[in-house]
Amino acid sequence: MEFDIVVYNGIIVTVNPDFDIIDKGVVCIRNGMLDRIGPWDEDVEVPAADTVINAKGGIVMPGLVNTHTHLPMSLFRGLADDLPLMTWLNEYIFPAESKYINPESVRLATLLSCAEMILSGTTTCCDGYFYEDEVAKAVCDSGMRAVLGQGVIDFPAPGVPDPKNNIKTAVEFTEKWKGVNAAVTPSIFCHSPYTCSAETLKKAKDTAASKDLLFQIHVAETRNERDQIRSEYHVTPVKYLDKIGILDRHTLLVHDIWVDEEDMEIIAKRDAKISHNPESNTKLASGIAPVPEFIKAGITVGLGTDGCASNNNLDFFQEMDTAAKLHKVNTFDPTVLDAGRVIKMATIDGAKAIGLDREVGSLEAGKQADLIIIDINSPHLVPMYHPVSHIVYTAKGSDVTTSIVNGKLIMKDGSLLTMDIENIMKGVNRIADKIAGG
Repeated sequence: MEFDIVVYNGIIVTVNPDFDIIDKGVVCIRNGMLDRIGPWDEDVEVPAADTVINAKGGIVMPGLVNTHTHLPMSLFRGLADDLPLMTWLNEYIFPAESKYINPESVRLATLLSCAEMILSGTTTCCDGYFYEDEVAKAVCDSGMRAVLGQGVIDFPAPGVPDPKNNIKTAVEFTEKWKGVNAAVTPSIFCHSPYTCSAETLKKAKDTAASKDLLFQIHVAETRNERDQIRSEYHVTPVKYLDKIGILDRHTLLVHDIWVDEEDMEIIAKRDAKISHNPESNTKLASGIAPVPEFIKAGITVGLGTDGCASNNNLDFFQEMDTAAKLHKVNTFDPTVLDAGRVIKMATIDGAKAIGLDREVGSLEAGKQADLIIIDINSPHLVPMYHPVSHIVYTAKGSDVTTSIVNGKLIMKDGSLLTMDIENIMKGVNRIADKIAGG
């Protein structure tokens, strides 16, 4: 029996329901699927395959799942830092987007973001932005897996100069991409309750529901947003969204920081999901989401980086480390969000949050073959007593040597196989020179 790819001699962190760890294992891939995962006996010949990869004792685990990105915003990495959210958005980001975001800049910046994610172990992301058709094309070229949401906002936006066409544009995007590529799932992304009217939110949600698609929205990100919604509608942002019928199991709430116990009960009851973005939240001083309480309430929580303009990178190992430590110091409890829980947030729970947990997020036979290999032969990774702890507190994105998505090698020995990264960076830098020059 010959396989397409066999990975052997690795510590396999499966993240399956029992969180099985195989100290020395083998993973066999056929037709894009995980066919067999189990122990490897070095006295037995490695199964035959077109491609055989020796993990050299490294960690083999599911590819990481980033539940919230704005891929083209890598173009604005470091453009405006150390500012409050609304100042950052209204005085810097929105003006820069109106001037420099176009199909070509979106394509190049998306490719740059995909390259950064692949090189650091992320194999799936959930995105929301404009010109999402160009984002989808670039994601396909990169070989990544993604849920991609066309942005909806009640203001002139890149590619949608007339807000009256915001839902129409989103519908056209979803109809074009649904079922076209197995690795791309279309979605609809409404920016927020304060930039979209109730009518827009309801129309967008109804459209997503009619097509069985994920609906994404920033919500309760800042105290000012909470106070504004309370002032206008006399309820919290979460209660407002629930009141107009937005919350259900296909709704992804991004940030969700300024919430109360009733909000959490509503989210749990509706089975809505949450994307937790700790680095962006702390950098913008938005606050700390009550993630331990979300989890106690039975709410699915995935991790996200947000865009590079507010993070400023897409290294998910750094995001895991921040998530774990932030909540420990916030609660004065070192046992909160232990390493295993954080890995679940970055893999299987993240996949569940964006509706892909049946396909990815764990290494189990019958799932899509999305996995990464972490090289542990570096001084900062020696010695290693607990691989789970090492993944969260010690490993870096740069320690990832191999990425496989949909049973295809897209990065091997630290080198991208699907993109010319040098030309992509040159293209982005040419645009950045124009931005810097005003």
